[in-house]
Amino acid sequence: MPNELIEQYLADIYQATAAIDRAQLSAIADTMMHTWASGATIYTLGNGGSASLASHIACDLGKNTSPDLGRGPDVSGARRLRVVGLADNSALLTALGNDIDFADIYVEQLKAVLRVEDTVLAISGSGVSPNVLRAMRYARTIGATTIAFTSVRSTAHEMLALADHALLAPVTIMEQIEDLHVIYNHVLATVIRDRIARQVA
Repeated sequence: MPNELIEQYLADIYQATAAIDRAQLSAIADTMMHTWASGATIYTLGNGGSASLASHIACDLGKNTSPDLGRGPDVSGARRLRVVGLADNSALLTALGNDIDFADIYVEQLKAVLRVEDTVLAISGSGVSPNVLRAMRYARTIGATTIAFTSVRSTAHEMLALADHALLAPVTIMEQIEDLHVIYNHVLATVIRDRIARQVA
């Protein structure tokens, strides 16, 4: 039985990667390149494993796409993709969650920094996380761009309605949804790294 579960899980992931929406991946890469070219900022957010992925995305997009890494303080910096993970300040998250409401931990941060030219990349496998939805709603209110990483679960309809661009994991098991979201991150980071390098060259 354990081997059967392993084989089934991996077969599901294999089939899901074949069904990834390449056109949406390309459109999101275009959005990120526009963000880089304009000097705007991408803000990432999520809960639980998705909060970790939000930090992971901020790391990969911020570091791995930088064309002038390691050149030291005496060299003028090249334009870099500005990415901020909103799940990374534990003091602020717990203060907002405790003193205001956990549903507002991201929208309150965005009110301080988000501009119309910026992008919010929101992650929720279920698509029903209140703090994610409220952050996306605020972004739409001021005219910022919204990107959703979610799934084909029927519960994701409200998140999809708030997204300018959406990448759906074509699976319903949460662990597999998260697997696909990590793949989306790595594909986008690789593509953006290459495109920025070509632009700088």
